[in-house]
Amino acid sequence: MVSWPAFSLDSFQSTPGEHYQGPPRNVKPIQEYKVKPELLPPSYEIKGTDLASNILFVNVNITESSGREPYKGSVYIQGERIVLVGPIPNEIELKRDPSVTVCDGKGRTIMSGLGDAHTHMTWNGGDVNRLGKMNADEHLLLTKNNAKCYLDSGYTIRSGRNQSGSIPGPRSLANAREIAKTDGELSPDISFMADNVDDFRRIARTIADLGADNIKLSMSGEAITESRSAEDCYYTEEETRVAIEEAHKFGKRVCSHARARDSVIQSAKYDVDIIYHASYTCDEGMTILEEKKDHIVVAPAINWLWATLYDAEPFGYTFNSAEAMGYKRETEIAVAALREMHRRGIIDLPGGDYGFAWCPHGTYARDLVHFHRLLDMTTHESIIAATAGVGALMGRPHELGKIQPGYYADLILVDGDPIQDLEILQNHDKLNVIMINGRIHKAGPNEFIEN
Repeated sequence: MVSWPAFSLDSFQSTPGEHYQGPPRNVKPIQEYKVKPELLPPSYEIKGTDLASNILFVNVNITESSGREPYKGSVYIQGERIVLVGPIPNEIELKRDPSVTVCDGKGRTIMSGLGDAHTHMTWNGGDVNRLGKMNADEHLLLTKNNAKCYLDSGYTIRSGRNQSGSIPGPRSLANAREIAKTDGELSPDISFMADNVDDFRRIARTIADLGADNIKLSMSGEAITESRSAEDCYYTEEETRVAIEEAHKFGKRVCSHARARDSVIQSAKYDVDIIYHASYTCDEGMTILEEKKDHIVVAPAINWLWATLYDAEPFGYTFNSAEAMGYKRETEIAVAALREMHRRGIIDLPGGDYGFAWCPHGTYARDLVHFHRLLDMTTHESIIAATAGVGALMGRPHELGKIQPGYYADLILVDGDPIQDLEILQNHDKLNVIMINGRIHKAGPNEFIEN
């Protein structure tokens, strides 16, 4: 039984000053997190950026996602990458240079593009079971539109590949169908079915051959199915061990859908790389996660729980129905466990299972508010998790997720201060400039002035 203290969903309405107010606590854990070299994905690059491009942002408030407090300065970009940040000695000359395009930030916030650690870019926002019935062309167009939606929302990184640069979308890592036990699947249309360890070996090899970056294990149930409890684990220890070992043998990282107590313990014990949900984490699972926090992260998808309780009624799933199926209880237990993880330095990353009807594409930044209000992260910690944290998860902490020299120019210019108001990141009208790989995806007609 989970032993974390009782928690009320109303407690996020705490009085000002009650929550932690100090320096970001997740900077050090993210710095210490490392993807094992043999599991690093290929270094996908986005093609098409003009390497002769020179762009200068001046008069901006820089949130660099290093833990440093925001500060006034400038950001200079050449080609794909940021080359200068802060006070720039030759700024006057650069502003006069006819080859440099200048944007006056007018005090707005410049920050890394956001990242999502758990999402479904190929999902249709409706009936998941229909995915397997879509023809390939229809599914491709759906995925293309969803990829653009991420970028429109200020998201330049997602874990879950866009290389050519011809289709607008974020940098990403892809899963294939998840591996589920027969009679333990959440949906047959999104699953490869396994009955024994030989099946797990065969399917892991098949997914690796398909070229997926990650392999996903569907280990526990989901209350909304009304037949697969979130507290039930359908894998045996041997199956979990074999699946993870086999995936790692092919150089693939492993993600586990693990809500149940035993699924979390098994995932942590056998070195899964990313745990999705981890709702019913117990003392044993928490201890193992703390011991392995330098190479295992948790992506709780807390928005799925919250939205199922409070946003699903227009789709025929009332609060009373969700509560009766255990979603209120699971949310309370999950929030208490996730707060404890944060306290212990276990890395929690945002990503809210977007792609469902009541977790629609385009609303991804809700997760940052949930991390602040529910998980007791500061607003700065939420931003760091969604930028530097997801950059580290991608295996590229040296070049993704921060506004620093040498990093890819994946950034957003925000009309406001997200550290003071996280909600602003949900307002696409306030995302005045969106850039990926040094290329402008979105900007108003008067943002840039060529000398």
